[in-house]
Amino acid sequence: MTAIGKKAWLSLLVISFTCALLPLAKAGDKQVVIPIKAVVVTMFEHGESEGDRPGEFQFWVERFPLDQQLPFEMGQHPLRLSASGVLGICTGGGVTNATASIMALGLDPRFDLSAAYWVVAGIAGGDPIDLTIGSGAWARYVIDGDLAFEVDAREIPEDWPYGMIPLGAHAPAAPGDDVSQGWTVDTSSFMLNAGLADWAVATSTGVVLPTYPASRAFSKQFKGFAGALSEPGVMLGETLSASTYWHGERLSQWANDWVQVYATPKMNFMTSNMEDSGTLTALYRLARIGRVDVQRVMVLRTVSNYTQPPPGESAVWSATADYPDSGLPALESAYRYGAAVVQEIVENWSVYETTLPALESKAGP
Repeated sequence: MTAIGKKAWLSLLVISFTCALLPLAKAGDKQVVIPIKAVVVTMFEHGESEGDRPGEFQFWVERFPLDQQLPFEMGQHPLRLSASGVLGICTGGGVTNATASIMALGLDPRFDLSAAYWVVAGIAGGDPIDLTIGSGAWARYVIDGDLAFEVDAREIPEDWPYGMIPLGAHAPAAPGDDVSQGWTVDTSSFMLNAGLADWAVATSTGVVLPTYPASRAFSKQFKGFAGALSEPGVMLGETLSASTYWHGERLSQWANDWVQVYATPKMNFMTSNMEDSGTLTALYRLARIGRVDVQRVMVLRTVSNYTQPPPGESAVWSATADYPDSGLPALESAYRYGAAVVQEIVENWSVYETTLPALESKAGP
């Protein structure tokens, strides 16, 4: 082929390729937007989302099921979609991954998320005072635990309980203290729809969980901790979000105080997580432009381990030990409790599309 012939052939190839793209561009302009009933938010996987060791996403993909895979270049994992209009995302671990992934999803033009319910379903550290391995807590507040002054615990004054201080403060805060005069950060506290949390607890109560003898035996080490010694169940309880995987008796005390400082003194820290303040930051920003409704957000965290060691053991040992039963009790309950809520929404979408779920009033007229 001569040089002129090659040039003509290449020109024809470019024209043909361009023409082939034109119908796609035109079709893209008329792309059908998928209405979503519920978004399931998980945070991590060990490998693939099917067929191997499960993380938080796999049970949803395999069992619900979320059987259609969709590309998601801005995220850490492909999206998954069910025929019933439930969309699943695995954000990647940590506050930054959660923020970026949820923001990318919220701005994705393929989906109409304006009426979607959001169910965050992930595992967590649990306060042994309140609950045991496999238990689940639906939150009324998500509190950020990263935005703080931190003083090395080896250098704090003797009368300080821990080295965590609100931004702009001069000493640790106690429940009821006014921290509004410190640094202005609008992502320290997220108040969720308490009525929806109540409804989620009621809807998931009675879900049957597998039994895990090794986890029960592990929890029996926590003598004097009523929560750890109880049976797994579902309840209301606040969650503290921090990318730092913290641990220990002093820091558990800090978490309890911090939640009451940044929520209200009536709230109760129960679970620790590493993503939810990022997820809520993105959702609240998306709500500003009408992409999501934050009154439809629910956060479920289930206990895989404890936030402090049992009596007689060190914090270092407890923080680095393997999870009892490899975390399966928490993964199972995150799916089973969460799926009960999502399934109820899907089955009664004709009501819940326009009316938020609520418990029937037991009060008189």
